Amino acid sequence: MNNPFSLESKVIIVTGASSGIGAQCAIDCSKMGAKVVLVARNEERLRQTLNQMEGDGHMILALDLSSSDGLKEVIKDVVSKMGKINGVVNCAGMSSVTPLKMITDGQLDQFFRTNVYSAINLSKEVTRVGNFDKEAGCSIVFFASIMGLVGEKCKTMYSATKGALIAASRSMACELAKNKVRVNVVSPGAIETPINARLPHMADAELRKELEEKHLLGLGECADISNACIYLLSDAAKWVTGQNFIIDGGYTAR
Repeated sequence: MNNPFSLESKVIIVTGASSGIGAQCAIDCSKMGAKVVLVARNEERLRQTLNQMEGDGHMILALDLSSSDGLKEVIKDVVSKMGKINGVVNCAGMSSVTPLKMITDGQLDQFFRTNVYSAINLSKEVTRVGNFDKEAGCSIVFFASIMGLVGEKCKTMYSATKGALIAASRSMACELAKNKVRVNVVSPGAIETPINARLPHMADAELRKELEEKHLLGLGECADISNACIYLLSDAAKWVTGQNFIIDGGYTAR
């Protein structure tokens, strides 16, 4: 019996692959048979991720996606070396806790460039004719957050960008379906990553307990999110598009 969750021979781009959820997505995609293009700004950390991956034929791209300069040529180079693209996991992003009165135009611009523009621009280039596998299809996965659906104090900028991705994905799904391109979103709750573990909301015992209590199943692990991405990238999800997968341990069930 064929495994519908297999990513065997698929070419998958994973951004933010130098740490946390992005790194886990790259590692787990390789375990499912994919050839992975790892993208982030820090080449040394990308190589650390690569060393944990299975299989051969992966590719590293040390690239700042907040600017679209040269992106068209980069994707053409990826296709020439790796083959046509079957999926993109847009995991790169930034977050902060910033009171409304402290937000500046520059910060807003940086947030939207990093969290929104980069994902949309990359997806635009991947879905140009000749860059993606039109025969087998292509799956675009955006990373949003439960903060794109519910509110939290001092999260205005982050929530705005994540809500934008959720809205944009639906229109993209409608536009690209005729080309066998599916577009979906993953919206995680609080995930234990090396970076998050050092931040006050997890490092402080009282704040961590408060956060855990908001999630019915406790805090999530990176693999909880990468497993969902594997499903969306695989043929098992060939009839799924325009959806927002909320994976939050029960946070939004209350």
